[in-house]
Amino acid sequence: MGGKDIIIFTDSGDTIIDESTEIRKVQYGVVYHAECIPGAKETMLALKEAGHTIALVADGLAESFHNVMEENGLAQIFDSWTISEEVGAEKPSATMFEDAMQKLRLEEKDKKRILMVGNNIKRDIVGAKRFGIRSVLLAWSPRYNMTAETPEEEADYRISKPEELIELINHLEGTGHD
Repeated sequence: MGGKDIIIFTDSGDTIIDESTEIRKVQYGVVYHAECIPGAKETMLALKEAGHTIALVADGLAESFHNVMEENGLAQIFDSWTISEEVGAEKPSATMFEDAMQKLRLEEKDKKRILMVGNNIKRDIVGAKRFGIRSVLLAWSPRYNMTAETPEEEADYRISKPEELIELINHLEGTGHD
């Protein structure tokens, strides 16, 4: 476990990895190349270096995530990997968040320390809300709707670029999690 209080659950596509740069092996749909969105690699490395626990909580194929995180020098930052292909469920299912908590040996009382960072309102934000953890919408991608249509889709925090996550976490840690 890291030395920082806030635990980061993060999505991958259009949260760390720019989906528009993905190159797939057609026969399997496995991503074998993709680039980070601007500022994402530096942000994730800085959060890890600062002592945060970081869990990948993502929908897709395990091989794709391993390929792109290795390629971008980020595989080592994750304390756990929760991937829908391996778990047998996709966000917003609580199973995804439960798996990440189990892998990190977290308890119910730890939920108040978790931030789910993602780009997809219907999966990341709704899933976090239903599970009882705070959500951060990274409203960077032009490929997804970033407007909540129901209260359940309203993120607790909204950022427009990855670097803003560091400032948000520093603020939350400094204020005792408002």
